[in-house]
This record gives sequence, structure tokens and C-alpha cells, in this order.
Amino acid sequence: VGDGNEVAHIDLIIGPRGSAAETAFCHTLTSQREGVNGLLAVIGPNLMCKPSTVMFNKVTIKSAKQAVQMFGPAQRAVATAVADCVKDGTIPADEADDIFICVGVFIHWEASNDAKIQNYNYL
Repeated sequence: VGDGNEVAHIDLIIGPRGSAAETAFCHTLTSQREGVNGLLAVIGPNLMCKPSTVMFNKVTIKSAKQAVQMFGPAQRAVATAVADCVKDGTIPADEADDIFICVGVFIHWEASNDAKIQNYNYL
């Protein structure tokens, strides 16, 4: 989605409690290594979205700028998109506590427009 260096292409793994998606969720959070990190999708400080959503970068983060883009506009976009899917019924609200989502996010090393990063990763 989008264009230029801010283009978004995400990968999704979604599944119920007890599935491979839950295993991948846990593995992503507990297998941190240099340049490849998992982080919880939060709408704002201490406001995690439901269903539980973890993000991971699809390219190695090599600069503080990329890290800020991942932990800022991309994180907010993904969390807001998940919350909106519950709000509009795409994800049933009564199942939200038992679903796990893993989202692979691409942040181009030359991306510079945070508003586009947020918008494209939301769409």
C-alpha cells in the first residue's frame, strides 16, 4: 500500500488461543536479537490493542531513525487498525481475548515521512 520509500507491505499471522499463531506470538516476544525485534502493538502509552498483537520488523533495523519509525508511526498504525477491525466487526469482539496476531512490518531504510508510514501501515 502506498508509494515511495514509505510503502507498506505487511505479513499477518492470525489465529486462536492454542494455535501456531499463539506460539509465533510468544516466540516473537521472547526471541529478541540485534536488528530484529518484536514489540507489542499499542495505541498509546500503556494502551495495548485487543486482540493481542505483536509486530516484528521485516528488514534489519540499522538506525535510530528506523527504530523510532517502527516504535512510533508504524506501531500506532497497526494497533489502531486492529482496534478498528474489532470496532467494525471484522474481528468479533467476543473473540478478541482469544485471538493472537503477528504482524511483519517493512520500514524502508530511506523512509522519511512519518505521516505516510502511519497512513500506509494503517490501510
